[in-house]
Formats: sequence, structure tokens, C-alpha cells
Amino acid sequence: MKASFVMTMIAIDTGPRSSLRPAQDDPVDQCCESTKPPGLWGQTLSKACTGLTLMALPILMLLGAELHAQTTQLDPALSANAFAAPSAPERARVPNPKDPFESFNRSVSGFNDRVDEALLQPVARTYVKVTPELVQTGVKNFFGNLSDIWSTVNNALQLKPQETVESLARVGVNTILGVGGVIDWASKMGIDRHTEDFGQTLGHWGVGSGPYLVLPLMGPSTLRDTLSLTMDFNGSPTRRVKPVAARYELLGLNLVSKRAQYLGLGDELNDLALDRYSFLRDVYLQKRLSDVWDGNPPEDSEEGDMQGQPGALAPDVEGLPAQAARALDPSTGEKSP
Repeated sequence: MKASFVMTMIAIDTGPRSSLRPAQDDPVDQCCESTKPPGLWGQTLSKACTGLTLMALPILMLLGAELHAQTTQLDPALSANAFAAPSAPERARVPNPKDPFESFNRSVSGFNDRVDEALLQPVARTYVKVTPELVQTGVKNFFGNLSDIWSTVNNALQLKPQETVESLARVGVNTILGVGGVIDWASKMGIDRHTEDFGQTLGHWGVGSGPYLVLPLMGPSTLRDTLSLTMDFNGSPTRRVKPVAARYELLGLNLVSKRAQYLGLGDELNDLALDRYSFLRDVYLQKRLSDVWDGNPPEDSEEGDMQGQPGALAPDVEGLPAQAARALDPSTGEKSP
């Protein structure tokens, strides 16, 4: 009843003093009353104010009681949510120093997921359904051979003689014996693949990864990898294909082929991760760090201590399913979303 009492007192104090209590023995008032009696309009106004005040009192008391009930009795559902422990996704959203643009990145990631569900997944499922498995393997090998050409250049830029020679050998063997790379004879002959892009080349020479970014339609990246996309695109052999329509057809086929390889990956990630976004971010950053250092990142690396940073939820890359690790491997300049 405190609220109703306060409101009542306010109404009383703001009303005409002569209407609710007798006048004080004030000489000035007495003088005024004796010398200036109220006229007709003054008497009418005084009576009207008195009536309005008396009518307002019960209304204000009812409103005060209602307000008091609303402020003292909390909704059980609201009170339970207020004191409940935070959910897993809320606990997972701990700020990560490598992801200063997390809010923006999450929005772009959600956009990419919607495009993937509405467009890429249906096309990839149709591709898998109507294309023989032998043809799918040939398409994958063909684009893998094209990526080996750019990997050869980046291995040379990183001054890795053995990797450069082996990458060049893979291109020669698969292009000649493998009918343009459709058959991967090099892997059958034991020639290892050393996938490199220009982002890894920059990292090899000491360029930091920079903040984490999610690119529209292209997926996880970093500032360094984003800046290197121009070189990766221009260095890709598909850039030399003419006419332009054929080039875009190749790029589209490569994208569909890559998406078809990981159709079951989304469900696996949802089962593994409390927060899908944080999981993919931390795995991507670890994977790229491992790629730059050829699988042996230094323990004191500023970019390597991801497990010790707030928000790091992902396990080591070796503990991931093989599909998840391969899905995050940008083996060509055209990254799959």
C-alpha cells in the first residue's frame, strides 16, 4: 500500500488547501479573508476542485494497489529465467581476441547458412544423385590437379625445394598419364600433395593472420587470407580459361563438387559443437596455423595459443572427424562455403 499512500498524499498536497483542511491561524490569511471575500467564480472553482479531489482519491488508491501488486509479485517464468544458469550457447559466446567482429561475422555466417540450405545443398544432392560416382571422382581429381599448379608456385615462393619438386611432379604425372588430371596417378605412385596458397605464403614470411572474418558466400577466413584472395584467384589456372562463360561453368562445377563431398558434415558439426559458429571459427584458425607451419606450429606462437584463449571450444584438429578437417582445408583459391 506504500504506492497508493504516496499517490494519495501527493493528491492531497496538490489540491486546494482550504478544501480539505481548515485554514491555519495565519494573520495574513485572516486579513485576506476579512478584507477580500471570495467572489462567485472563486467559490465555484473551489467547490469544483474539492469535488474532483474527492472523486480522484478512490481511483488513485485502486491504481496504487494494482501497481503494488505488479511490483511485488514477479512472473514465475520470468523469475525462473532470471536466476537460471545460462544456456550452453550463451556460455559459449565468450569474447575471443581473434574475433573482434564477432557480431558481424555471426550475421554473415547465418546468411551463408541460409544460402547453403536454399541453394547449394539441393544442387549438391541432385549432383550426387544423377552423377555416377566414377565421374564425381574424376571431377574432384581434375580440380585437385589444377590446385597443384598453384601449390607448386607457392611452394617455390616459400623456398621449399622438395615440396616444389613433388608438386610439379604431381602436375606432370596427372596431366599426362591421368588424362588432364581426371585420374590421380601421382597419389597411387606415392607422390605426396603439398597444398599451399598465397595466404600460407604470406604467413610463412611472417605476416600475421589478423582478425577472423566470415566472407559472404565464401565462409571462414582471416584478414590475411582475405587480402590474398586476389592473388589466389589470379594464380588459379581457371582464370586463364576462355571464353568467360566456360570459366564460370568450371568454377560452378568445382563449387558443386566440393559441396557434394561434405553433405553430411553439417549434422556432424551440430552434434559435436555447443555453438556451431565458435566451433568452426576455432577449428579454422587452428587449421590455418597448422597449414602455415606445415603441421608443427611453435608453442609460443601468438596465433597458436587458441585453446588458452577465451571462447576456444574446439578440440585439437587431430581430434576432429576427417571430413570436418578436410572441409576446412582451402585447397584452392575458390573456397567452398
